[in-house]
Amino acid sequence: MDEPYGTWPALGVGIGWRDEIDIVVEHLPGVEWIEVVAENICPEHLPTSIRLLRERQVPVIPHGVALGLGGADTPDTARLERLARVATALDAPLVTEHVAFVRSGGMEAGHLLPVPRTREALEVIAENVRIAQQELPVPLALENIAPHFAWPEDELSEAQFLAELADRTGVGLLVDVANLYTRQVNLGLDAAAEIAALPTEMISYVHVAGGRLIDGVWYDTHEHPLSHPVLELLAELCGRMKPPGVLLERDGNYPPPRELAGELEMIRKVLQGNAAERPRPPALPALPASK
Repeated sequence: MDEPYGTWPALGVGIGWRDEIDIVVEHLPGVEWIEVVAENICPEHLPTSIRLLRERQVPVIPHGVALGLGGADTPDTARLERLARVATALDAPLVTEHVAFVRSGGMEAGHLLPVPRTREALEVIAENVRIAQQELPVPLALENIAPHFAWPEDELSEAQFLAELADRTGVGLLVDVANLYTRQVNLGLDAAAEIAALPTEMISYVHVAGGRLIDGVWYDTHEHPLSHPVLELLAELCGRMKPPGVLLERDGNYPPPRELAGELEMIRKVLQGNAAERPRPPALPALPASK
């Protein structure tokens, strides 16, 4: 395998920075780092709020959503160059993206779509990752997505696919436990078993987010409070590795700052491993049988 070309910083508890809650994020207690959507940031004109946080030595990680490393085409040079400029402007310790495809034949999907977990697809994605690694000034980590369908020709489990991709390229893994929960509810994946099969040494950090069950389908909305099953999966992961950095994603329906701070405290309790004192979010409706 190629030697891993990065080590993962100790980040602590963070939150996704969004324009709508920029001032809230500035003043939330216990925010140790932030993540920004890379495509929403102009590297030559950083938002005032982000510049203020950088002055406070708060790490900022750009999180891309449009590179499309899971597609058949090689990564777009202009998109890669822009992502590299954003990373440099933010003095970011790493850059993250997704194991997904977002366009084909010049048409944009407008969504993160799952890749076929085949060895042929693995070869293509590994080469795309290597191209991206060569152009980016900092290490790259890739996130598992929240799927609503799977390809019938899949040859590998998600954990096997991610582990082999990391082994071949040295790319890091951004493990979204909320997305693993989405796959468990919608597609019958055993999320805890997938966590057990992941190479923990390659995990850069972790995402958590809220969602909603509608007609037996789990939607990773990023607009609802954290659920107990997602925090349990986070605890499962933390039981297998040194506590990783964990980021709370919220992309709408923003609650009062006190509630956001409460969710960050829930995450912190999980990282501390203190189950007795861990705040417990509301229970979810009973789930349907695995499909």
